[in-house]
Amino acid sequence: MKKYIIKRLGSIFVTLLVLSFIIFALTQMLPGNTAKFILGKFATPERMAVLEQQLGLNRPWYVQYVDWLTGFVTGDWGTSFRGGETVDKLVIPKAIHSFQLAVLTLVTVVLISIPFGILGAVTHGSLPDRLVLVLSYLGISIPTYVSGTMLLLLFGGPMLSVFPAGGYVPLREGVVPWLQHMALPVLSLVILLTAHLMSLTRVEMIETLHSDYVRTARLKGLSELTVLGKHALRNSLLPTITLLALDLGFLMGGIVVIEEIFAFPGLGRLIVHSIRHRDLPVIQMSMLIVAIVYTLSNFAADLLYAYLNPRIDYE
Repeated sequence: MKKYIIKRLGSIFVTLLVLSFIIFALTQMLPGNTAKFILGKFATPERMAVLEQQLGLNRPWYVQYVDWLTGFVTGDWGTSFRGGETVDKLVIPKAIHSFQLAVLTLVTVVLISIPFGILGAVTHGSLPDRLVLVLSYLGISIPTYVSGTMLLLLFGGPMLSVFPAGGYVPLREGVVPWLQHMALPVLSLVILLTAHLMSLTRVEMIETLHSDYVRTARLKGLSELTVLGKHALRNSLLPTITLLALDLGFLMGGIVVIEEIFAFPGLGRLIVHSIRHRDLPVIQMSMLIVAIVYTLSNFAADLLYAYLNPRIDYE
């Protein structure tokens, strides 16, 4: 296990290094001239040349890449092209907001989807199982922009006004106001993610309940609760963990629609706005943070595999 962790950490380092180069290359290939985009269409070649020198855009691309990567490691993330603020002051708060939204969403999804998935598997073919299937199909069929808009109109609009229509309140200002502002974005995401996770848990649980080792456990006289919790559930959760790891990366940078609907100041919204204004340092650091979250969450999922299923051979 120790050898595996060391190997995985090495592969994570190489993966992030490759991803950093891809991210940097993609931002360099954006169409148009950055200096002209910042100064406007009436910028003169002289002013553009001066700005390119000030921003370091006239240097060779490999020099810019090494400086950018070195700055990330040392904590000097550069300065935003748009507002002149340091990139860390722009990116880190947005990343924290997205992380809070992601964790709250995933906790809610797990608390709902796994019990309902188990219920569907245990009552396979009966009415509760059919209800679980219907809920899964409905959740998967409703796009996030539809669920988000409907929830906003119903609970954040003039009809009920139960929750704030948008925005964000820091956790330090109180748990209740924070939860009130997080409720509608979280619920919009929970509808979709719960449907996927509930369906996956149900399918995996049904397959596990028909396996030989579960039959053996029942023949030994173990209680049904012990069979479900200790034997069936542990093995059924392995694919679920993989999906949760992928969902964490998705929630960190891929929920632009929900963030736009609820004016939520997250990382995905920051990336889109930075692309519109060609703010390269902000784009690069934001995307690199999302890549780091993806790789580390998958690494954590692999470690959980070993805890839930000791039979896995990492050699």
